Amino acid sequence: MIERIEVITGGASAIYGSDAVSGVINVILRDDYEGLEFRFDGTTDLEGVGNRTNNFSALYGHTTDDGRGNITFFAEKNNINQVMEPDLQQAAAWGTIVNPADTGENDGIADRLRVPFVGSEMINQFGVINPFGGGPRITFMPDGTPMDQVSRLETNSFAFGSFDQRYDTVFFGEDYVNYIPDQETVTLASTFRYDITDNVRFYGDVKHVDKKIEQQFQPSFRFGGVFVDVEDNAFLDDSTRSRLLDGGQSVVEMSRFFTDIGNRTASNDRELFRFIGGFEGYFSLSDTEFDYDVYYTRGEVSNVRRTLNDLIPTNFLAALDSVIDPETGQAACRSQVPELQGDDYEDPALVNPENCAPFNPFGFGQASAASADFIAGDVQREDEITQEMIGGTLAFDSAEWFELPGGPLGIALGYEYREEEVETTTDELTQQGVFTNAATPNSFGGYDVSEFFVELRLPLLSDVMLAKELSLDAAYRTADYSHAGSADAWQVGFMWAPIEDVRIRGTVGEAVRAPNVDEAFSPQSPGFANINDPCDADNINDDPDRAANCLALGIPAGFEANDNVSIETVSGGNPDLFSESSESKTVGVVWTPEFLENFSVTLDFYDIEIEDAITEVGAQDILDNCVDATGGPDAGFCSQIDRDENNDVEVVRSGFINASALKTSGVEFQVRYTTELGDLGLPGELRLNLQGNKVNELEEYAFQDRPDEINVEVGEVGDPEYQLRTIVDYRLDEWNFNYTSRFIDRSALFDVSPGADSPEDVSPAFVGSIWTHDFSIEYTYNENVDVYVGLRNAFNKVPPGYTFNPLYDLLGRRLNAGITVRFE
Repeated sequence: MIERIEVITGGASAIYGSDAVSGVINVILRDDYEGLEFRFDGTTDLEGVGNRTNNFSALYGHTTDDGRGNITFFAEKNNINQVMEPDLQQAAAWGTIVNPADTGENDGIADRLRVPFVGSEMINQFGVINPFGGGPRITFMPDGTPMDQVSRLETNSFAFGSFDQRYDTVFFGEDYVNYIPDQETVTLASTFRYDITDNVRFYGDVKHVDKKIEQQFQPSFRFGGVFVDVEDNAFLDDSTRSRLLDGGQSVVEMSRFFTDIGNRTASNDRELFRFIGGFEGYFSLSDTEFDYDVYYTRGEVSNVRRTLNDLIPTNFLAALDSVIDPETGQAACRSQVPELQGDDYEDPALVNPENCAPFNPFGFGQASAASADFIAGDVQREDEITQEMIGGTLAFDSAEWFELPGGPLGIALGYEYREEEVETTTDELTQQGVFTNAATPNSFGGYDVSEFFVELRLPLLSDVMLAKELSLDAAYRTADYSHAGSADAWQVGFMWAPIEDVRIRGTVGEAVRAPNVDEAFSPQSPGFANINDPCDADNINDDPDRAANCLALGIPAGFEANDNVSIETVSGGNPDLFSESSESKTVGVVWTPEFLENFSVTLDFYDIEIEDAITEVGAQDILDNCVDATGGPDAGFCSQIDRDENNDVEVVRSGFINASALKTSGVEFQVRYTTELGDLGLPGELRLNLQGNKVNELEEYAFQDRPDEINVEVGEVGDPEYQLRTIVDYRLDEWNFNYTSRFIDRSALFDVSPGADSPEDVSPAFVGSIWTHDFSIEYTYNENVDVYVGLRNAFNKVPPGYTFNPLYDLLGRRLNAGITVRFE
């Protein structure tokens, strides 16, 4: 159904509205298709990764009344198979360790080494007892038999280290990472148009998408903070009990993944409905023709997310505290045996405590189904977003009244009114906050916006010396948001063709992005956090402005915060957000020499800066930025903090704020050439396309008021300095041969920001350049049948296992094929 795709670099919100801050991708659909078409294609990997995709689609189009009307129907089903990160051929639980050969800074020896099999012996799915005061860790075989835990070779951190191979009793972080989730997408769509008269057309577009995503991720777990009573735990074997008691361990700490109660999976059922309808045409007043378009749009998106087997921590504590009931001789929860509770006992369970069933944490699958049901539950959250918009445009030129030297002035005017709403509903237990995440209450929010815009095209010169064409384009849009206030966007561009072969073009403009409904109205969730009070005497000298700003807030010198308690937090949407803004500049040249037909070179430079970017900020960053600002406390951050009469922090309201900035600049180029090879005595047609991008600058400022805290990203993994793409097409009668290559420049695996890391910090410090190659052959059997087969990443070039950045092709060599059948 797609006719073409347009890509515009630089702020385009003066033309396309809010959100087009750094550019826009415009998809134009076909409205003239006739016939019936079926297409099937699929992909299968050749390296044992397990990646499978298949796609089936059908398109029908019919034209009526000698071309006055057209209607199309489109249906598509797409399936993508799950790929877990350990299934990737380069996966080997890579991580870093402290280099034992390192002698200090600037010694030319890497501080840390990247090695395979970095994991944690302190937690697994069988249970790990970490005795106090040292001693070997104890883990268990699946049947609950105790065994000494394997020891690490080298150290990564307190909880992680390296091993010589994979061990079932060691946790490796990649084991539960869902690189590609299971996905099924069904799309139904229709476009229609009818020319009511020669100058009035009715058109419409209806689309429905149903997408199901099944994600698997890390099971519920407890890493420390869980204590087992050695003396009377109902499931601890006698040998381990004696061993611990003999070592003076009456209570031990335990860590465990709860894989055996069911993987923590999330199913997302996402449904989209969209309708667009309108009238377009033209009318004349005097000698001026006016083109108009009036339209209405309604869209609805709902997402129901169900997270299965999420731990209920308080119930788990009750079920873990098991004893032998003296009346029955069977295992029971202490909460069900009053004579074994003690005077100060309180049942920790918050959900149906009367149903407590004792949980056996030793081994795998040893716990009863009743205990698994008691300690875990399913979380459900539904988000519904609706949008309605009406608008209209009117376009005409000045030919009747005046003309510029290059032609008449082109004018377009428009108005849009839009409403957006979001509603979030959660299950009762999620609202109470009994699962591992903070409570999520039901919420509702929305906004409306009115926008006016005008666009001008000024043809200044035409067909004169040094100006085959010279024109200016200008656009201005003003918007009034009910939740974010007013926002203005504008853009001015030029195009100058001094001769037939050369065009020089450029734009400058300011764009805006208003906060979306999630950023402004997502539910306010209470929680708790452990923080370091920046005004505490131990932290007061961490920033040169901190002491003065703490005094300005009324916090005395020598203040000692109460660090023994966690603080209350409230996080979620922020209705006080305002629009992000950006400034963009582009300049470029297009060369189409007359002496070489069908050859063109384009070169475009871009420079984009975004200010007041909306970002999600945590409690500690809010506290620090309140008192680390130059020139006095930062009122915006400080207003999110409540302190009590003793100056201790009580509440921090975290979430979305306008705080960040981004800068990027670079150059894009493209070379295209198409030629018939007959002039060279060869058959067929050759098409060449070379595209490239060089990033000169990519800087992020987490807090724009702290320009000294800069994050330089260009040259790091995910943001290479150079990228190239080459496409070669050779057409010979019914055959088409395609070769596509992609080049990604060498990239750093460390922070390249000034004063941050260096290549000495870790080895290897770089991912070498990656060059992948794709081949495909397409055969047109007749006018109605096309078949193709291709080999993607033909030479199986994948990055090393210590980077899984999605910029790279991580799946390796795979085969894809498809067939298209048409009926007229």
